[in-house]
Amino acid sequence: MNPSSSPAVDAGTSPYTRLKALGIVLPPAPRPIANFVTHIQEGNMLYLSGQGPREDDGFMHTGKVGDNVSVEDAYAHARLTGINLLAVLHSALGDLGRVKQVVKLLGMVNAVPDFADHPLVINGCSDLLIDVFGDAGQHARSAVGFGSLPGNITVEIEAIIALRD
Repeated sequence: MNPSSSPAVDAGTSPYTRLKALGIVLPPAPRPIANFVTHIQEGNMLYLSGQGPREDDGFMHTGKVGDNVSVEDAYAHARLTGINLLAVLHSALGDLGRVKQVVKLLGMVNAVPDFADHPLVINGCSDLLIDVFGDAGQHARSAVGFGSLPGNITVEIEAIIALRD
């Protein structure tokens, strides 16, 4: 279901070159929707707060996966959420080349109770991170369902990133 279907990632290629090849221009980092910050750095670890499927114009994709949102649309929403995570990462670091490893994702899916394809949805973000960072984009992950998410958004994803010394 990976729409980018990019060729194998060249280890010597920068994340920005890969983004350009994917046709992705990073938006400004989304602002928090409540009383929290977008990221915290502790040592060589960067913790990214949850992001949602926000378009450049501020539109947020909403709905229940398995009801009025298809797995394919939710995959695209998770990919968009990954782009927003990359925007926060770029804003925090100034250079995506500082990423040593995407360590962990927590992907939350706003789904009906009997929905069972959470991993297929969150693959939208995982596939993107691997396309952008290659082996450094491989990560541990949880993909879970929730009865609701803030603003009724379809997905929310947070990340833990290891940084180069």
